[in-house]
Amino acid sequence: HLGTVLRVRLEKPILPGRTSTFELEFEGQVPVQIRRSGRDNADGIAYSMTQWYPKVAAYDDRGWHADPYVAREFYGEWGDYDVRITLDSSFTVAATGVLQNAVTIGRGYDTGGKALKEQSGERWTWHFLAEDVHDFAWAADPDYVHTTAQVPDGPLLHFFHQPDGATDEAWAQLPAYMVRSFQYMSAHFGRYPWPQFSFVQGGDGGMEYPMLTLITGGRRLGSLVGVSVHESVHSWYYGVLASNEGQYPWMDEGMTEYASSKVMQQLFPREGDPHAGAFRSYEALARSDRHEPMSLHADHFSTNFAYGVTAYSKGELMVHQLAPVIGERTVMDGLRRYWNACAFEHPRPVDLERSMEKASGLELDWYYDEWMNTVRELDYGIAAVMGREGATRIVLRREGEMLMPVDLAVELRSGEVQRWHVPLSLTLGAKAPGSEEFDFTVLPAWQWTDPEYAIQLPFALGDIVRVEVDPDARTADLDRSNNAVVLDGASGFARP
Repeated sequence: HLGTVLRVRLEKPILPGRTSTFELEFEGQVPVQIRRSGRDNADGIAYSMTQWYPKVAAYDDRGWHADPYVAREFYGEWGDYDVRITLDSSFTVAATGVLQNAVTIGRGYDTGGKALKEQSGERWTWHFLAEDVHDFAWAADPDYVHTTAQVPDGPLLHFFHQPDGATDEAWAQLPAYMVRSFQYMSAHFGRYPWPQFSFVQGGDGGMEYPMLTLITGGRRLGSLVGVSVHESVHSWYYGVLASNEGQYPWMDEGMTEYASSKVMQQLFPREGDPHAGAFRSYEALARSDRHEPMSLHADHFSTNFAYGVTAYSKGELMVHQLAPVIGERTVMDGLRRYWNACAFEHPRPVDLERSMEKASGLELDWYYDEWMNTVRELDYGIAAVMGREGATRIVLRREGEMLMPVDLAVELRSGEVQRWHVPLSLTLGAKAPGSEEFDFTVLPAWQWTDPEYAIQLPFALGDIVRVEVDPDARTADLDRSNNAVVLDGASGFARP
């Protein structure tokens, strides 16, 4: 017994392709809630049961991953869970999996049209079966209100909360939003594979588990929808892809943040970049003295601040920042390829890289290496704009260490805006026509060893109003003061 790790010595080895059965009896006292697990939490929920049983460590080609549990990330192997929970009959139970004895339970569970034959006695047993999951969580409370909503051609959604008068209306509206969320995710990122999902008031923030999330209940609608979207989207990355989150926390948290931002933009459309919050968080980290590489193990970051921003925000930008490199439409194609190739396979960063390379036809190892393994900073700017014989010469300069292709927009006095794309030589190509929502012209590649790049445009200097690098602000450029120039219509330019 080594802290949170239990080592079992075998009498004989388990050979490849063979099986062995372990029988383990264990008992424990349920504590007052410690973070996401325990009893009698601040929300008033009787039981929120997570990390409650001995879990087999993941085993892969790198060996056993018996990481001590420090309440951070997960890595587990899929299996089928057959669980029976016996409680006082006053409790309603929400859990990972499908309730097998709904006809004797009722309490809002679908009985498939069968007549209800309610259990008798002071104690009821709830029987759940969950297939192809790598964890099992449950919650129970005598005051739960249980409702359901069916996703067309998708899972049955369950909702469990305590009525309090103040947030009941938000919980009443939540199902319609979650149906739309599941529809969008299945259409754009991959089909949700399980028959059900439960949104459960469980206290203490929000936390993802297979087919279930625990969230705090006292929220207004926007907050309730936001946390529910994020925690349910984890099903695609934590649940189905299930990378080693200890080694690569961004492969769940960052990817979930990226997809959640897309979903929230659909549910609550607004002007501007839905990923702007990730840029702000990353900027705060990059300007601090606590920035550490994404490749660091989740448990080994020096500060929670660095871990959180790196796993969530920088992980989100890992995907979002590919748009100016390969095109927004190509990024979405690459994410679908990634899902189709790696579902239930424990992918690693190289698998995401390969999916994006196959979708784009470009070399991207330079991008993943710099963004994941270093803390180099990105800064491209406009060094000069000069008129010459009826044409305009624009000189771009790489001010930071990190490499990146460059999108350039030129606004003419006629009101027309033209776009150019300067690919990076290391990509061995350029993003394809039709890969973006806008038209653009591809220029010769910027040799990665050159700090400057010159462009000759067929417009007189006086015809140009504005020149801007990264006009859609899709890169993590840390100094945008040199990104745009406004022409005075005669002989020079002034920085805004």
